Amino acid sequence: MIDMEINIINNIAVIKSNEIILSSAENALDLIGEISFNYNIRKVIMKKENISENFFDLKSKLAGEILQKFTNYRIDIAIIGDFEACKSKSLNDFIRECNKTGRILFLKTEQEAIETLTK
Repeated sequence: MIDMEINIINNIAVIKSNEIILSSAENALDLIGEISFNYNIRKVIMKKENISENFFDLKSKLAGEILQKFTNYRIDIAIIGDFEACKSKSLNDFIRECNKTGRILFLKTEQEAIETLTK
């Protein structure tokens, strides 16, 4: 069992943990079930550090597998962290395209994520 805290702010589940929460599509389904069934929430914020490094290697296809689960269940997700240091052109392009849709966001701060998801 992953040790995490779920805080509800403006009808958004803000996940706090010192562990990797998302490392597979199954983990994504577990999180989606937790927030949607137990809290009736359709939006989530989590830190980049709570996601497996493989997620950010697009060749692994893990990002697509995980984010497809959020899309299928109509859960908006904001991943917060410093993405400006990313050297991968394909990852930067992916982040830019995701941010255009508004359903999957890569943002710098929790406050920015809350403001964006409550619009």
